[in-house]
Amino acid sequence: MTIEIGVLIAVASFLIGFFTFSRNRDKDVKNDATESAIIRTKLDNIGQSVDSIRIDFKASDQRWTALSETVIRIDESTKQAHKRIDKIENKGEI
Repeated sequence: MTIEIGVLIAVASFLIGFFTFSRNRDKDVKNDATESAIIRTKLDNIGQSVDSIRIDFKASDQRWTALSETVIRIDESTKQAHKRIDKIENKGEI
């Protein structure tokens, strides 16, 4: 009888240990999956932010290009105006 109680206690202890291990393993898997999902979501948000910044940068670059072209045209126009003014001054009309 003593051996049967000892075996019964050993089997019960083994089963309790196994079920506890199984339950903790499932919790760990769930926690890992949750953390992984959170990290993926944050990385997706970072990727979208980077794409948005890239689009804004391209738009700013286009505006700077247009502005520099405008400045070049204005500079050329100003040079031509100064040449005409110099010609008029040399003729003595002013």
